Amino acid sequence: MGVVTERHVLLRIAPELMMFLPASRRTSTQRIALDGSSTLGHHVESAGVPLTEVGPMTVGDRGVPPSYQPRPGDVVEVRAVPRPQPLPEEPRFLLDVHLGTLARRLRLLGIDAAYHNDMDDPSLVVQANEERRVLLTQDRGLLRRRALWLGAYVRGSRAPDQLRDLLERFSPPLRPWTRCTACNGELSTVAKRDVEPMLRAGTRRSYDAYGQCRVCGQVYWHGAHSGDLEEIVRSARQWAAG
Repeated sequence: MGVVTERHVLLRIAPELMMFLPASRRTSTQRIALDGSSTLGHHVESAGVPLTEVGPMTVGDRGVPPSYQPRPGDVVEVRAVPRPQPLPEEPRFLLDVHLGTLARRLRLLGIDAAYHNDMDDPSLVVQANEERRVLLTQDRGLLRRRALWLGAYVRGSRAPDQLRDLLERFSPPLRPWTRCTACNGELSTVAKRDVEPMLRAGTRRSYDAYGQCRVCGQVYWHGAHSGDLEEIVRSARQWAAG
C-alpha cells in the first residue's frame, strides 16, 4: 500500500473499476504525485479510469467533484457509477462502429439505438450531443473526449454479455418488436393486403400479422428465426427484472 506524503494523494479504486487500470498497476490503492494544478478528475483518468464510469468520490465523509483540487495527504474513495444509473430522460443510445450486433439487439427490444458503421469519433460526439444520446463504446479514448455530454463503457466481448451489462446499468424500458432492427425506425401494424406485393409466395401463405417500419419501409413478421429472437427477448426481460 502506498504511503501518503506531503506531495501525494491516495486513490482507493472500487473493485468494479479495477479492469480499467493497467495490468502492471492493478491495485486498489493508487499513489498519485501532485503537480499543483491537475484536478481530481484528471488524476483518475490518468490512472486509467474514464470519468463516465466513476460514481461518487469522497475525501473523508465529504463528497468531491471531478473538478476538486486534491490536497496533500488526501485519501480519495473512487466508487463506480451506481446501477441503475439515473438519467435525465428515457435512455436513448448511440453505438460506435464495433457494436453493431448490440445495436440490433437493443432495437429488437424496442430501445432507441442509433448506429452507423461509417462514422468517425468526432461525428459520433456531435450526434450524441445534439440528440442527447448516451454514447456506447469500448474505446476509452472516445469516452475521455471533453466535448462528450455522456458516454458509457460497454463491458463484455460477446453480444449477450454486452446486452446484459447495458440493461443492468441503465434499466431502459423494454418494448420488444416495436422497432426496425435495420434502421431503428418505429414499426406500425399493417394489413396484409397493404404489403402483399412485397412478400414472397411462401410468406403470404404462412403469415397474416405484419409490421412495417415507418422510416425505411422494411416489413416484419414472426418467421423462421423468431425462436432465436424470442430467446433474446426472454433473457432480456429476465435480466431487466433483476
